[in-house]
Amino acid sequence: MARKPRPGRTLVVFFLGTALLYGLVALGGSWRPELGLDLQGGTRITLVATDSDPADDSMEQARQIIDDRVNGSGVAEADVVTEGSNIIVVEIPGSSRRDLLETVKRQAQLRFRLVACSDFDPGPCAGGGAGPVIDPNVGGGLPDGSSVQIDPNNGQGNGDGQGKGNGKGNGQGNGDGAQQGSNNRPPVGFAKSLPSADSSSSPSAEPSEQPSGQPSEGAGDGAGNGDGAGNGNAPIPAPEGGKNADDPLAWTDAPNQAAIKAFNDFTCPADGSAPNVVDDPDKPLVTCDTGERGQVVKYLLSPSAIEGTQLTDASAQIPQGQVQWVVALEFNGSGTEAFADISRKLVGNGKQFAVVLDGQVLSAPTMNGLITNGKAQIEGSFTESSAQSLATSLKFGALPIAFQDDVSSETIGPSLAGDQLSAGLWAGALGLGLVMLYCLIYYRGLGIVVLGSLAVAAAITYALVLLLSETAGFTLTLPGIAGLIIAVGVTADSFILFFERIRDEMREGKSMRVAVETGWKRAKVTRLAANTVSLLSAAVLYFFATGAVKGFGFALGLSTLIDLAVLFWFTKPAVSYLARFRFFNGGGRLSGLSPETLGIDRVPAGGKA
Repeated sequence: MARKPRPGRTLVVFFLGTALLYGLVALGGSWRPELGLDLQGGTRITLVATDSDPADDSMEQARQIIDDRVNGSGVAEADVVTEGSNIIVVEIPGSSRRDLLETVKRQAQLRFRLVACSDFDPGPCAGGGAGPVIDPNVGGGLPDGSSVQIDPNNGQGNGDGQGKGNGKGNGQGNGDGAQQGSNNRPPVGFAKSLPSADSSSSPSAEPSEQPSGQPSEGAGDGAGNGDGAGNGNAPIPAPEGGKNADDPLAWTDAPNQAAIKAFNDFTCPADGSAPNVVDDPDKPLVTCDTGERGQVVKYLLSPSAIEGTQLTDASAQIPQGQVQWVVALEFNGSGTEAFADISRKLVGNGKQFAVVLDGQVLSAPTMNGLITNGKAQIEGSFTESSAQSLATSLKFGALPIAFQDDVSSETIGPSLAGDQLSAGLWAGALGLGLVMLYCLIYYRGLGIVVLGSLAVAAAITYALVLLLSETAGFTLTLPGIAGLIIAVGVTADSFILFFERIRDEMREGKSMRVAVETGWKRAKVTRLAANTVSLLSAAVLYFFATGAVKGFGFALGLSTLIDLAVLFWFTKPAVSYLARFRFFNGGGRLSGLSPETLGIDRVPAGGKA
């Protein structure tokens, strides 16, 4: 027995859902959609390659990676183009944001290395002037996975103008000894994510043969150039690894003398900026980290144990039961095995494991749990934007070429005049008005359903545009507006198909109540087929086009889905509800279902749906 339709209940649930959408919009606090480059302008970022004539395929690969980063959500509609042989220009809608600048220019060389020596724990480097005295009660690799910390009174640059730089110069400070520690990077820690059962597969600690990018060039070299700040110009090369360089775990217990000397001679930049080092995955690395209190810590690290290329995914999230943003990482098979092997050998012994991004230590905690499932987290004082920025950079890979540190960023105006936006909106309003007028004249009383359907479709579209602007970075461009305007015709086509099926059923002698249900069964199949074709067209534009064309495809797909929702949960229940009234099922003159309109002698009466 067929279930009796309950149009009233369906309409109530539908309007409650629409009210919920607007409740979410109110929580977002923005009632105006984000506009694209063509309508509001944005930020232009110019990247110049350090190589004056890089390979064309490397430039194109870099352009594609940057495009993936800034258009990670697929609807931001940022433009990324190459100019000349060594310049990439990025134009991003909206006001300038530092996290976007960092996302664009970051090299994203992620490597995992083991700590052999540090300012906190000189270890095998002790006795060679391994840096300042560190408070033994404050340190890194805490059981909670927090970052390395040092006593604020014992940092490099002690506030009396006598910096502790022990580099190749005279080792005297630069006169101010100020410890700034402002590198605009959130202090982070490293922790496990959902430990799993021990793997039975054979682990491997060999470093990857595919490094994740070219060496990063930072802001300072930490060479100890005589001012105690390490602010030379040339990048500091990595020391040779010597014995056991191919086994990071064994190497950290007995680093070679060349690496120890490089550690003792190295001075971190006193202002907390990134050290200018060559990050060779096959060699040890001497570099720095800035902790939460701005204290600079120097490290001697093993050759790379795990490469960023062994990541399969990176995402920003808030773990269940926590309130702080983290960057969750997932490794591939070889990365999982290498990570598990390192985890087994480091867990509980107090040794540190460093996460290095672009030559700078993000975090150097201890292993406080066995991690064998290839899932881990980078933790720290992340905001949502900084976590998203780092995750996006890691997810889409390292840039194949290096760019100059001096990145140009400027604000640009809209490419289209404001009257073009007004013209587009007026065109949409005029088209909507004409469709409504035609439906009222042709369908008369049933035209009320048309007016209501178009109104709720417009309301839902506006709410979703606002929500997507807040959550997915959706920007509304003129082609996107065109895609939404097309929805007016798509939605009107649904009405025509449904109403004509009802008329055909009534001409065959069925009452309106029965005609609505039988006509709906036939009309919905045709409508689903037509909308499927529209969705396929939108998907092709979205996945294979770029820029504004992709935005048009997204708007077309969104409006098609809204049409289906309105048709199933508003139009059909509304017509079923009206069929209960004598004015419609009795063939009232202005109902649109009168004998004259249907071309029959009289309207069939009675019948149960």
